[in-house]
Amino acid sequence: MLFNSYLFLLLFLPIALMGYYAAGRVSLRLAALWLCISSFIFYGWWNPQFVALLSCSIVFNYLAGLLILRFSGSPRKQLLITGASVIVDLAVLFHYKYFAALFNFLSEWGLTHGAMDTLILPLGISFFTFTQIGFLLDCRSGLVKEKGFLSYVLFVTFFPHLIAGPILHHKEMIPQFADPANYRFKAENLSIGGVLFVIGLAKKVLLADGIAPYVDAGFAAPGELQFWGSWATSLCYALQIYFDFSGYSDMALGLAKMFGIGFPLNFNSPYKAASIIDFWARWHITLTRYLTAYLYYPVAMAVSRAREKRGMSVGSSAARSPGGFAATIIVPTLFTMGLAGVWHGAGMQYLVFGIWHGLCLSINHGWRIFVVGKKPANQRHSGPLMQVACVLITFAAVLIGQAFFRADGMGKAWQLIEGMFGLRGFEGLESLGHAVGMSFGDAWRLVIGHHLQGVYIALLLAIAWFTPNAHQILGGFSPALFKTLKNPSQLLSWRPSLGWMVTTLLLLALCVANVHKETRFLYFQF
Repeated sequence: MLFNSYLFLLLFLPIALMGYYAAGRVSLRLAALWLCISSFIFYGWWNPQFVALLSCSIVFNYLAGLLILRFSGSPRKQLLITGASVIVDLAVLFHYKYFAALFNFLSEWGLTHGAMDTLILPLGISFFTFTQIGFLLDCRSGLVKEKGFLSYVLFVTFFPHLIAGPILHHKEMIPQFADPANYRFKAENLSIGGVLFVIGLAKKVLLADGIAPYVDAGFAAPGELQFWGSWATSLCYALQIYFDFSGYSDMALGLAKMFGIGFPLNFNSPYKAASIIDFWARWHITLTRYLTAYLYYPVAMAVSRAREKRGMSVGSSAARSPGGFAATIIVPTLFTMGLAGVWHGAGMQYLVFGIWHGLCLSINHGWRIFVVGKKPANQRHSGPLMQVACVLITFAAVLIGQAFFRADGMGKAWQLIEGMFGLRGFEGLESLGHAVGMSFGDAWRLVIGHHLQGVYIALLLAIAWFTPNAHQILGGFSPALFKTLKNPSQLLSWRPSLGWMVTTLLLLALCVANVHKETRFLYFQF
């Protein structure tokens, strides 16, 4: 079931809300049970057979978590149980996401016979698997206190985040599900959550879906694109995935707020970032913190312990030497981002995407340590022109990475990169001559089509770069657990008023008028 569908907007959501608050007047457990059942219906609507997979995953990880907590006084047994449970989770994920691709790869080398059809990927399997692995690791760390099964099921299945995040932590959600105040209807929850949901819906339906045809056309034949066409295709995809995924995240946070629950912020104007480090602090924030906590830090600590045993420097002093920087910064970063890339898909292009970002992050860290760090504190501030240059360089690096992220294989990714670097030439007068040689109608459609694409790109870039994001617009009313940057615009500051209500309803009507063209969110495939 899609957030951007008549079924969800007109039937599922109203019934889920009314049932939740009606049950909450009777008992909290009944309301929680209602929400769990609603979430399973939401998840199973697309393919009911995967409800069994989700249910088995929940039961398995819950029992594994209890077992880990039971052996809190025996670190070795805890480690064994945790490791075995995580391996089982990853094995299931590998089966659905990577097994067919690996089998076909081996078949190409003659190591297996025949080819295998790609398995149907259960919706949200990456997200509910990562959520539960985090729960197991938190159990081992002693961070899990609540052991109720119903609370755990609700934590995993709560439908706003089930399919595409944000990735949640047990410790930040369970206290909210245990708070009786969150089960009582409040008009402000519906108002604030509704505004945020509508903004996210508009991002998806009006902006992301509107530019999608240009993306599909460009990536269908990237080898035919020259310089400007390649950059236009890359820009279109960058804007599509941002407004699609951040739109989903805004809708998820808005829906959660309608039920009295707060989610962590997942996007914070990432294309305004002036460095690749800053970009990953703003893009898919909950994934970044997950990777940092459960991959980067453990690897970095293991490297530091190994260096310490050998009498080598650790910490900041190690990072200031070339060898120490390579060991303590580059190795953990490349490892983490490489796995992050592979998590998104089985193709080699996803690994290249992750390694590219790992290299960019390492270069960024090196610049901060070896160049900026050696300057006096009063000389480290950059002027506005330098800030603009940093934003553009960061954005260009992101575009190159996204070429691999979107392309159907390494070959097409390289074709787009070649075009972006001008290796197939530049569009010029010969393109105009080609248009003149067409019939008047065909030439007119070609020119108008290119102009519309340029206007669309300019409009969406202006929104991404020069307007406040949804949570800045809401300001202090934002339901995000972690607040965003301050809103620089007084005009676009939301407040409970008749004017904002009319504006929101008009925007909702415009979205509903376009919902008949409903499309899946991009991150549903991951």
